[in-house]
Amino acid sequence: MGKYLSYKEIQTRCGTLQEKYQIEEERFYDVVEIWAESNLSPKDKLLGSFHELLRIVSKEIDTIENTLELEASCRMGCAFCCYYPIIINKMEAKLMRQAMAVFPEQRRNKLHAHFHHYFQEYGKQLEDLSAIETETDREFKLAYRKKQLPCVMLDTETNQCMAYEIRPIPCRTYVNYADPKVCQQNLMPKETVSFEFLYGEYMGALNEFLQFLYEEEDTAFIDYPNDLYTQDYLFNWFKDDYRV
Repeated sequence: MGKYLSYKEIQTRCGTLQEKYQIEEERFYDVVEIWAESNLSPKDKLLGSFHELLRIVSKEIDTIENTLELEASCRMGCAFCCYYPIIINKMEAKLMRQAMAVFPEQRRNKLHAHFHHYFQEYGKQLEDLSAIETETDREFKLAYRKKQLPCVMLDTETNQCMAYEIRPIPCRTYVNYADPKVCQQNLMPKETVSFEFLYGEYMGALNEFLQFLYEEEDTAFIDYPNDLYTQDYLFNWFKDDYRV
């Protein structure tokens, strides 16, 4: 990659997003329609739509970057953003769990061993983190970042996500277009960009699909709508299975 964009250049380009880009809602709801009409079981329909909707979010980011002429400076092995707090709802956690359950055996075993070691090493600190409460979102994130605890899905030896293809929306939508050093040198770099608004379309499509399954009287492993409104840290959704 050539010259990195400055903070001002990033702001200028992102400032034109609203006039140059319009989210393709049809992409999300076409997924719902296709999987709803399939002959698979509700469980397989849910997992299929989950995977496809995550890919749609990534495609939308590609569209945004092409529209604004942005190129991410994030690279494999760069994991500074993997020390942020990630909060997801119970429905998303169950979808991730079911997706990991069909990983190849060797990969599942590696994840299991990783989780066991993770909670053994960080268990007490994670309990302390769960009690963090601050008045603003930024204060909350900064307090968490100061703890410097890795994501439950991060392999700290390789600095790679162990469930990359099913990583949550906050992980997909947080991008750096400036010099990677800004992430290395700052807990909360101002240069980074978040396209969190894509979460609304993603969750809206999932919710619509669950409504369809609910009317069909079979939402598989999802307790709808309760799971949709129950939120927690990503690590908390996995700790009970790997408690030491």
